[in-house]
Amino acid sequence: MSGHRRDMKLGLNIVANGAHSAGWRMPDAQETAAMDFALWKRLAQAAERARFHFMFWADGIAVRHSAKSDDELSYLARIDVFEPLTLIGALAAVTERLGFVASASTTYNEPYHIARKFASLDHISGGRVGWNVVTSWSEQEAHNFGSDRLLAHENRYRRAEEFVDVVFGLWDSWEDDAFIRDKASGRYFDPAKLHNLRHEGEHFRVAGPLNVARPIQGYPVIAQAGSSGPGQVLGSRIADIIYTAQKSREDAVAFYSSVKSHAAGTGRDPESMLVMPGIMPILGRTRAEAEGKFAQLQDLIHECLGLPMLASSFGDLSGLPLDGPLPAPLENSNAVKSGHEKLVRMARQEGMTIRKLYQIVAGASGHNLVVGTAADVADLMEDWFTARGCDGFNIMASHLPAPAYEAFDWLVPELQRRGLFQTEYGGDGTFRGSLGLARPAHDSHRKRA
Repeated sequence: MSGHRRDMKLGLNIVANGAHSAGWRMPDAQETAAMDFALWKRLAQAAERARFHFMFWADGIAVRHSAKSDDELSYLARIDVFEPLTLIGALAAVTERLGFVASASTTYNEPYHIARKFASLDHISGGRVGWNVVTSWSEQEAHNFGSDRLLAHENRYRRAEEFVDVVFGLWDSWEDDAFIRDKASGRYFDPAKLHNLRHEGEHFRVAGPLNVARPIQGYPVIAQAGSSGPGQVLGSRIADIIYTAQKSREDAVAFYSSVKSHAAGTGRDPESMLVMPGIMPILGRTRAEAEGKFAQLQDLIHECLGLPMLASSFGDLSGLPLDGPLPAPLENSNAVKSGHEKLVRMARQEGMTIRKLYQIVAGASGHNLVVGTAADVADLMEDWFTARGCDGFNIMASHLPAPAYEAFDWLVPELQRRGLFQTEYGGDGTFRGSLGLARPAHDSHRKRA
């Protein structure tokens, strides 16, 4: 990737029916968005017309919450969501160039399942899928898979490291031209180009081979969202896209420098790994219009929705004054480590209250939230991009569908006018190609590992 003109990359980050926890309550929101395939089809096609690089689903395999009761849980709108790999299979059939990235957990899946599903989708889509490698972080996921407690953070990442290596090994079961399908001789594949995995490790025993040909992209694009120490180590080794949450330009530049240095330390070209923080633009034709939308969104956050979002880091806050300060954080929290640390830092800010903190979290899940016109938002994006705080952004729509269309119709043209964002897709038609990333050679992951 070195030597190419540096263009901003854009993804549309999908969170149920909107990335703002109260967004579904907005007057122009479609409250049934999370389960409306016709809407997803229109959004995907509109994202492709806007030349977005991909759509991104940060998925979990449970109703993840900290509510103390079903009554409190009833205020959470992120309940009913499509299984994203199924959805991607359908959306790939109605698009041609848009990439699709979905989370799949290394904690409560088996490597063979993940390798087979993503390899299949890569062939079905013509090489347009990516795997967001995550470790599960909620107790609800543990309870859905026969465990009383979630694995400790350190153990989740040890399992993830081995899991990923097994998946890559399965994708390399066959060389690119292994399947000769010679009718005359009757030989279906070249046995010299079969590589049985025969993996035996701490967590997995997997013989292989995978019963799918090597993915069109060599390996599907790999995204990774861990910002903790172990997360950065894993990401620097495997990730093509690093998804992160940064609130300030200074933090973004520092994180960017850190992960790129980690990549260089593994022998990788740092430019082969794209850092893409989440950003929630609240857009208006004027700043006043945008600020009015934001105020309306924040006013719609119910305390029964907001307080549980702080529980994994601060415990049960009900009964405490909402406009009072935060108590001391919990020791040995098993929450997402990087998220917990951010919450603790914000809680220590002067004037921070319980209500203000849960409004921040509910507003953009710790990501950067920008309120203003398309030019205002583009100013910030350009500043971070040119300062080497990112290689692009995951755009988060507060609710659906209007804010997504505003990003397509208002923000993208502004970025294009500035020469920051593509007006046509580049590359060879694959997701990797559109990102400007090279196709990995057979067995290159093992050699790098």
